[in-house]
Amino acid sequence: MILLTGPSGSGKSRLAARTGLPVVRLDDFYKDGDDPSLPALPSGAGTDWDSPASWNGDRAVLALRELCERGTAELPEYSIARSARTGSHPLTLDGAPLVVAEGIFAAEIGAACAELGLLADSICLADRPTTHFRRRLARDVRESRKPLPFLLRRGWALLRAERSIVAHNAALGAHCCDQRAALRRIGDLAAADRTA
Repeated sequence: MILLTGPSGSGKSRLAARTGLPVVRLDDFYKDGDDPSLPALPSGAGTDWDSPASWNGDRAVLALRELCERGTAELPEYSIARSARTGSHPLTLDGAPLVVAEGIFAAEIGAACAELGLLADSICLADRPTTHFRRRLARDVRESRKPLPFLLRRGWALLRAERSIVAHNAALGAHCCDQRAALRRIGDLAAADRTA
């Protein structure tokens, strides 16, 4: 398994799709908006969706373990706009040697995946914070994820915090690089697996 993380708007989903490998969207493991364990923003004005405590990391690891061991798993589907799980879907590896699990909290489960013998690599996309800000805002507005004032406040906060987000992922063991280097790294892993 390749864990692919990076700041919101860094292009994780797009890059994961370009690999041609099966993809698990780790953002689908967010907690529902009415979950009493959700963390609050420091201001108290809503939920801190950028905290790993807003996400079900243990459930994600269980699903990834099942997928790697059995070759298939039932994965949740989540609506960020509704802050709720909306269903589920099966994912089957069909003999694929690797799977990409992408999301902003992917590095948080790196140690657990390594302990289970599932981890092939952990990568953090690190590029230009202003580019990520523009991509994130355009995507979130297009998908009506949250009200615009919330998106602007969140976007500004994430722009200021981006260097510390990347440093945190690196401290968790993720290799930080741009998209081109990440794609090359994943391609090398896939080629090595085919050769083996």
